[in-house]
Amino acid sequence: MRVLLINGSPHEKGCTYTILAEVAGQIEAAGIETEYFHIGDGPIRGCTGCGGCAKTARCVYNDDGVNACVEKLIKADGVVVGSPVYYAGPNGALCAFLDRMFFMKSQLFAFKPAAAVVNCRRGGGTAAFERLNKYFTISRMPVVSSQYWNTTHGFTPEEVRQDKEGMQIMRTLGKNMAWMLRAVAKEGIAEIAAQQEDTTPTNFIR
Repeated sequence: MRVLLINGSPHEKGCTYTILAEVAGQIEAAGIETEYFHIGDGPIRGCTGCGGCAKTARCVYNDDGVNACVEKLIKADGVVVGSPVYYAGPNGALCAFLDRMFFMKSQLFAFKPAAAVVNCRRGGGTAAFERLNKYFTISRMPVVSSQYWNTTHGFTPEEVRQDKEGMQIMRTLGKNMAWMLRAVAKEGIAEIAAQQEDTTPTNFIR
């Protein structure tokens, strides 16, 4: 089994990576592989609602990492998306990335356990956390919880590591993700999907 950890910060080894790594440590301790995907710091197109992905299940734009990340999530058994908090929301580039990653492709990710984690300096964490979870709940993905909202506080990785409660929340999340993956594996995603009615959402009205 493998969990994909998407780093939605422009900083590859910053605060967001720090909390993702804390989650990954517990997942790996349970014998499950992890893989990081950094969206980078380059320009990322927003979704134009062209509908081209309805035919191919891939975005028509292939000049950033969206389609590569789609392929990785198809092969993964679960996903954790991490973001810094900007103006009480996730990184705008990450939202553009996820809009294109999930639009008309949610059937590819159904029943894969998912979680979001965010880091803020002071406030806005719960609003950003809520926004990210909507990508999962519209895609029939079980949302993995922790012992509190999946938020840490700090302006640098060193400050984040000093947030003892926040880091404990991340460790609990990692343990819960491992538990959920084992539970799903017993039943099998294919078997679960076969029992469900096809309710693939249109996601947006153009």
